[in-house]
Parts: sequence; structure tokens; C-alpha cells
Amino acid sequence: MAAVLACGDEAVLSHRSAAALWGLRPDNRATSDVTSHGRAQRQCKGIAAHSGRGLTPVDRTVIDGIACTSLARTLLDLAEVVDRRALERAFDRAETLRLLNMGPLEELLKRSDGRRGVKLIRAVLAEHYAGSTLTESALEELFLAICPTAGVAAPEVNAWVALDDGGSFRADFLWRAQRLIVETDGRDVHSTRQAFERDRERDQRLTVAGWRVVRFTWRQITREPERVAQTLRALLGHAAAATP
Repeated sequence: MAAVLACGDEAVLSHRSAAALWGLRPDNRATSDVTSHGRAQRQCKGIAAHSGRGLTPVDRTVIDGIACTSLARTLLDLAEVVDRRALERAFDRAETLRLLNMGPLEELLKRSDGRRGVKLIRAVLAEHYAGSTLTESALEELFLAICPTAGVAAPEVNAWVALDDGGSFRADFLWRAQRLIVETDGRDVHSTRQAFERDRERDQRLTVAGWRVVRFTWRQITREPERVAQTLRALLGHAAAATP
């Protein structure tokens, strides 16, 4: 809010800062992105200035008392400062939060022809199913990146599995047709005795129900990605061959 107020009445939080305010992605930078028509923000330390050219009233909103860009404008601005995978994750998060509205986004893209972010957003909309790959940790993101290099089909991410006994579990990565589940074990999350016992009970119930559960550790994913990819190919090949 301080950054926006320092830049005048027409200023709005934007880009990565607005994405954080919308809840699309974290932003731990010491700098705040602000878009305005003036130049006051260029003299302020800790503010990344962006031109307000093309910013219309419909591109503005207020969240928690802070003037910021609309969701559509935030996604367009974000597309010009992050890579494709980061943009896909932002779309995933927007869909999961039920914020994504294609009408305003399409209208913005039509009147923003020539902006660098338009092409990237068009590609994401055409090739990515929003909400399908919402990872919840850096480790999950690293494992997901291994899947294309392994030459295997894309898994469902953080998907629910229902059991006949009435129980249900959320799998980190799921190949439903092959009944294969992969869990990524971070260095801290699964280190307590309670977590260890809970994970084993969960794996046992899933195995009894006909699922194959395999766990990869933080060390394996970060330091041995080639071996993880090779193991993944073997696991899916074995599971596929065993599927009627």
C-alpha cells in the first residue's frame, strides 16, 4: 500500500506484486511493482516502475484496500516478467481459486495486440489445461519437470483417489490408467515419527486397493534426476504392461 500511495492517485500495484496480492504466487522481493501514468515512483527506492499506457478503469480493482490491477491485467503483466511454467502455475492457481474468467481476459488480449505477453498467454490457453498441474512445493515442481524428459505421459497433480472402504487420499502425482502413484518426500515434511507411520499406513491401504505407490526423496529428485526419469519409465512401462 505504501508503494502505491507513494506513486499518486492513479497508481496500482501490478505484475508480480499484484499476483501475490491476488494469491496467485508468492513474491518475497524487497521491490514492489507499481504501474502508473506519472513519474513519481521512479524516484522511490524499492519500487519497480511500470508504464500505465493502455491501463483503463476496467483494468483496476481494489483488494484489501490496495489499488491493484484486475486479474486479467495481472496475468498479462505477469506474462512479460516470468517464464512459461510460472505463468502456467499462476493460471492453475487462479482456476483453483475460482477467479479465472475468460471473458475479461479475452477482451484484454484483443485490445493489447502487440504486447509481448499476449503471445505467451495465447500459447498457455491453447496448450495448457488450467488447474491441471498445480504443484504445492518446489520439490513437486522439480519432479514434474522430470516427467517430460522421461518421455512419459503427464500425470494428474495433487489428485484425489477414492477407495472402496470409504477412504480417500490425495496423491502428489497420479497415473490413473496405470494405477501408479508417485509421492515426493521432502527433507522435513515426512521426517517425524507420526508422519512416517501415517505415510506407511496410507501406502498399505492404497496397495491393498490395487495401487502401486512409489516414493522419491528430495535427494533423488534434486541430485539424480536422470535416474529418477529412468525409474519412472520402468515403473510406467511395467504398470502399463500389467494393465488389461
